[in-house]
Amino acid sequence: MTTSGDSTPVRPAIRVDGVLEALGDPTRRVVVELLANGGGRTATSLAGELPVTRQAVVQHLAVLRDAGLVESRREGREVRFELRSAALNATAAWMADVAAQWDRRLSILAELADTTELEGC
Repeated sequence: MTTSGDSTPVRPAIRVDGVLEALGDPTRRVVVELLANGGGRTATSLAGELPVTRQAVVQHLAVLRDAGLVESRREGREVRFELRSAALNATAAWMADVAAQWDRRLSILAELADTTELEGC
């Protein structure tokens, strides 16, 4: 998470914590993978590839939709679900930012350790 000039945390437009919470469940991660491989899937077709009922898939899809990871559209009598990449991209960007901050800190520590080691010789 980045900070504003007054060190107040600035949250991305998409709630990263909601995405991470939604992806914390292994069944939802499989649903995301299935949607990534073949978008426009129904809850029934997804349930056919999972060890859970169609109703459970519908509940998982609702959590994923609330997190901004999937969207639904009606096609006749069917409701099709598709993956939305914006939420995944925003979460990946946040994770890359956090990783870069840690890399900078570790680099500074490595430089300090090298300097201290050279001064001790």
